[in-house]
Amino acid sequence: MIRENQRIFNTAQIVLDILIFILSMTGAYFLRFLFYAGPRIGIDFYYKISLIAIPIYLLIYNYYQLYESYRAKRLMLETDRIIRSNILGIILIMILSFLFKEVHVSRMVILLFGLINTGLMTLSRVILRKTLRILRRKGYNIKRMLIIGYNDLSKEFVQRILSNRNLGYHVAGFLSDRFDGYDSSSDYKNPIPYRGGLDDLEKVLATEAIDEVVVALEYDQYNHLSKIIDTCEKAGTKVSIVPFYTKYIPARPHIDEIDGLPVINIRHIPLDNLLNNWLKRLFDIFVSLFLLIVLSPFLLVVAICVKASSPGPVLYKQERVGLNKKIFTMYKFRSMRVATDNSDKTAWTTKDDPRRTKFGAFMRKYNIDELPQLFNVLNGTMSLVGPRPEIPYHVNNFKEEIPLYMVKHQVRPGITGWAQVNGFRGDTSIKGRIEHDIFYIENWSFLFDIKILIMTLFKGVNHNE
Repeated sequence: MIRENQRIFNTAQIVLDILIFILSMTGAYFLRFLFYAGPRIGIDFYYKISLIAIPIYLLIYNYYQLYESYRAKRLMLETDRIIRSNILGIILIMILSFLFKEVHVSRMVILLFGLINTGLMTLSRVILRKTLRILRRKGYNIKRMLIIGYNDLSKEFVQRILSNRNLGYHVAGFLSDRFDGYDSSSDYKNPIPYRGGLDDLEKVLATEAIDEVVVALEYDQYNHLSKIIDTCEKAGTKVSIVPFYTKYIPARPHIDEIDGLPVINIRHIPLDNLLNNWLKRLFDIFVSLFLLIVLSPFLLVVAICVKASSPGPVLYKQERVGLNKKIFTMYKFRSMRVATDNSDKTAWTTKDDPRRTKFGAFMRKYNIDELPQLFNVLNGTMSLVGPRPEIPYHVNNFKEEIPLYMVKHQVRPGITGWAQVNGFRGDTSIKGRIEHDIFYIENWSFLFDIKILIMTLFKGVNHNE
């Protein structure tokens, strides 16, 4: 039933995408020539290009996995893929125009088409997601899942499934050879039913409608894996594996291949991709340069006020650990009295730090003291968005205490970051901050950066550091 529903959704989405394509092209044409009385080529030419472009567009969308199940796919990731698909599509349309030897094709029409098509495609998927969530809450389009294994890993997996009803999963039960009764420390209000041992898998699949089997065995039980997979494939049931080493791999692992043998990269970083890195760097340079020019009168006024508020330099310079663990100098407007005991090299600053000047307190309240870091962004030691850099003293301490702490130094540090907009600022949980930093590093996309910058505008960054 689930597979039939998925085929229906996919077919409906393809038809809708075709209609959106035609509507976008029509809208772009009339928007461009609504108030233009000069010579132009007719809309029939754009429709002719569309007839050829639509099948190729659908292949591009399929390549970017835009017709896969929405159940566990993040909207931001899908939006990023829609944008990439439409960039390729615009290039395709320009090539088709060249092949048709039509020199009067309006580039503005094609640009407007790309913008309208991207917006409508994203909107259609948002609406479809909302619709599916409503249906799942009412008990429709529910996927029945069977869990293999009863251990900490399988319990954690089930807890995550049950805590997000929007995913639309129903856990029909679990099979295990190591079940001695429900754990009294279990967090389940209603424990999932025990359906027997591993040898009962074939019987359960034959007598019940199970859409997916999830294997979460311990390392010393993997000798059963081959039989479990064979049984599921014989029954035509999808099987997924939650490996016992899951805590060591990222949420979206990258698979390499060596002579036909799959190899899992423990830490796949999208910014290792040269194109992604260049895109982020160009964006940093453009935005930081633009802001420095626009804000230069304001920065001059702030500098004068800092100098007048207390003796000492206008800028506060501090060593921080950045990309590839290299030490760099981070700039701020000085918000505190000059330290004579080097305490600024080891101590956290606090919300009501007595060392702050009155004007410094005002700057920190509105994050004005962070603005000189735009120079760090411009010179390449920082980015607009990324994990916040720490002083060497804290890095040396935390790398021994916090797992995966040093992973954050595989990307440029940022003025703001995913951890900061989620409340992990200054003297807060280092573990929580690192979890958010690693999520950002592993799931980076250009849209993710834009989202964080927008959240920063509304929430501020208030690092207190």
